[in-house]
Amino acid sequence: MDKAGVLVRLPPGFRFHPTDEELVMQYLRRKVFSYPLPVSIIPDIHLSRFDPWDLPVAASAASDKGSYFFNLRSTKYRIGNRTNRGAGSGYWKVTGGDKPIKASADRRIVGVKKFLVFYRGKSPHGVRTDWVMHEYYYLPATSGHIPSQGNSNTSYIGDWVLCHVFQKKRAHRRGSVVESSDTQTGARFIDFMGTMNSNDINTIDSLPDSSCVTQLSAGDDEACCSSVSSHIRSSEQRRV
Repeated sequence: MDKAGVLVRLPPGFRFHPTDEELVMQYLRRKVFSYPLPVSIIPDIHLSRFDPWDLPVAASAASDKGSYFFNLRSTKYRIGNRTNRGAGSGYWKVTGGDKPIKASADRRIVGVKKFLVFYRGKSPHGVRTDWVMHEYYYLPATSGHIPSQGNSNTSYIGDWVLCHVFQKKRAHRRGSVVESSDTQTGARFIDFMGTMNSNDINTIDSLPDSSCVTQLSAGDDEACCSSVSSHIRSSEQRRV
């Protein structure tokens, strides 16, 4: 935010593509200790109030790789530090192991990156969606290790976490027409003039692989095309 408390928007053509270390050290660490941010383009939200597709993207540091938010971590129970993962019409579920984030200068661990997937419905019978979140935590400089989620004596610094939310893109399969053409051993005859029926086309497609469309050797082109012409004439005579 600027001096008036308004989020700054990037000019057209600029994209927000920070590294994991930059997110932790330049943004999250400053947020935790209430230091001025390099630029105020990451808004504060209550993540538990939103489904991922209803997040205020227009107010976030949006990029072609998702949106970024600061979120106050809340606990599920009064006693303990188990994080509340409920959100909107479902919940976020941690998947995979935590990834340590190391400083490029001395390779010490400065943060942790968690991987989560959004499920619709109630746990443990929720339906998995394509929405993914990377959750960043800041670690003290003297820690040097990743704290355990169940260890109440070791915790992350501050209640702020930085969230990167995005929708995972599915791999698109090629169309059936393209796939079926890959299985052909030879080239198919295409009736551009629209003068033949399906039986005639199937007859031409049944010609040997060495056709005038695919494999022509010197002196064979006249014989090959003559063979195709004879099939066409015979089919026309049958229709008459």
